[in-house]
Amino acid sequence: MYGFTRVAAISPRVWVADIEKNSSEIIDLIFKAEEKNISIAVFPELSLTSYSAADLFFQDILIENVYQHLNSILKKTKDLNIVFILGAPAIYKNRLYNCAFVCQKGEILGVVPKSYLPTYKEFYEKRWFVSGKNIKSSFLDFFDKEIPFGVDLLFHYKDILFGVEICEDLWSVIPPSLHYAQAGANLIFNLSASNEYVGKYEYRRELVKTQSARIVGGYIYASSGVGESTTDLVYGGHLIIGENGTILNENSRFQRESQIITADIDIQKLNFIRISETSYKDSVIENFRVINLNQLNKIDTLNRYIDPHPFVPSNPNVIDKRCQEIFNIQSAGLAKRVEHIGNPKLILGISGGLDSTLALLVCIKTCELLNKDFKDIIAITMPGFGTTSRTYENAKKLCEYFSVDFREIDIKDAVLEHFKEIGHDPNIHDITYENAQARERTQILMDIANKEGGIVVGTGDLSEIALGFSTYNADHISMYNVNASVPKTLIRYVINWVASNMEKKVADILIDIINTPVSPELLPKKDEEITQKTENIIGPYELHDFFLYHMIKYGATPIKIEFLANIAFEDRYDEKTIRKWLKVFIKRFFVNQFKRSCMPDGPKVGSISLSPRGDWRMPSDAVVSEWIKDLEGNGEEC
Repeated sequence: MYGFTRVAAISPRVWVADIEKNSSEIIDLIFKAEEKNISIAVFPELSLTSYSAADLFFQDILIENVYQHLNSILKKTKDLNIVFILGAPAIYKNRLYNCAFVCQKGEILGVVPKSYLPTYKEFYEKRWFVSGKNIKSSFLDFFDKEIPFGVDLLFHYKDILFGVEICEDLWSVIPPSLHYAQAGANLIFNLSASNEYVGKYEYRRELVKTQSARIVGGYIYASSGVGESTTDLVYGGHLIIGENGTILNENSRFQRESQIITADIDIQKLNFIRISETSYKDSVIENFRVINLNQLNKIDTLNRYIDPHPFVPSNPNVIDKRCQEIFNIQSAGLAKRVEHIGNPKLILGISGGLDSTLALLVCIKTCELLNKDFKDIIAITMPGFGTTSRTYENAKKLCEYFSVDFREIDIKDAVLEHFKEIGHDPNIHDITYENAQARERTQILMDIANKEGGIVVGTGDLSEIALGFSTYNADHISMYNVNASVPKTLIRYVINWVASNMEKKVADILIDIINTPVSPELLPKKDEEITQKTENIIGPYELHDFFLYHMIKYGATPIKIEFLANIAFEDRYDEKTIRKWLKVFIKRFFVNQFKRSCMPDGPKVGSISLSPRGDWRMPSDAVVSEWIKDLEGNGEEC
């Protein structure tokens, strides 16, 4: 469903060397996993025998029982679609190997031996097992069949390609999973028996998290639980599922009963990131044997949290750090430009809205970095037909607080004169009526920049740039745009972070600006109320930022974006509303590329930028029809 695959990590209750009981428990868990529509599930290392069987691995009775009960497991699961990966010993050419058995539909599809055997401190694996790291292109004889055996196996179904490594393999200098990923594997399953001691779980978790990021893939980790022998060690049954540097799910350790955790991994997203964002494509493709899987289970509902505000961290501690970082990047970028071109004055239009407020705060910080007088900031408010006293007073009070060079230039007479010159009726409140005001303001800013020896600091944000919600050759243009890659949903948080570090007098002004409806104030006001609210015209910015994030960062199709948005905003917008604004977003995004093709310089602050010199290169005459068809149901579900 839309590129998502449900995986599971399972830690069964285990009995040391009691293969019959272990087999029964494993069968029960496989059926439970099948009921959850899990496609692929991984069990711990040596889960069929128990990891802590020690010298019992040398006993023929144990090995014979492994084969007998493995055969029983296969027979009882032959009608299931789930792929399950079990840990068990196997003999190959009179050597014993610690192996992962990949099984589906009553068949063993492949057997992967462990490469790195820990034999230090509490570990003693080389006493029993042989490393399989050099075994390739080999086969095992099982139940009168030749089963592919070696570390050169990958397993494939449609967009899924997975590899298997075992416990210490992950802890090695060069884990096998790196080679699997180079060959195209987007999922790695790890069968483990990692014992517990103070602090080890944190390191283990970080390993899984980091490895999933390094391979740009999913990493599913299952470790042995408390049923293992406690002669010297205790096992916690740690289960972790990571996706490209994010932990999607993790269990609570030290449980007495069997545990299953699941996650729906976005395979489509991972594949897109590999193609578009990383140097993954430059890695060496190694030769592996690829084993095709039978049909996997499908999911009909998504078991995954979809963040409605992907640009905004949900953790309050993280968001403070993120806002500080953004603010510092903006200020450092502007400081470099100012220093490079000879220390000019900073000219900007100040409206009392979000964007110009953030731009002013960045200018203040830049002057502090360069030891410039705040009077080198010329902030100009230019009241028009829609300017309200709320925005005007906030702009004025903010500038007075910082003691910048604050100027007021009323544009109404100049615009009315311009209407006469072009023959426009001022009673017709159309696009000409609006854009004439925007261009008058930009002309004033540019001319004062020339007069004062300054540069015009742009204020337009990433969301407006994506939607083309700016007037060409007006607020669309500047000499350096500090907000160019900051989305609207994040700007409020950055301003709020600045406010939290200011005295109450100015903080109150900034909070009121945050709470003011977004508006260009180009249409006549009514009783000092803002009549022109941007989000009533083009739609909620939180939706547009969501659409932008998934389309640009992950290449999601419109139909997938709609699916995700319906989950993320299920309590706020109905499906009809989401589709309406998504269609608006797609059309505006395509038709307004010409504005982005000549957008001014500005710093990249996050993972998404629409600069034609950096992240986004798109022809201005690209046709939108295929994207609209996809949204309207003519495209295939991914």
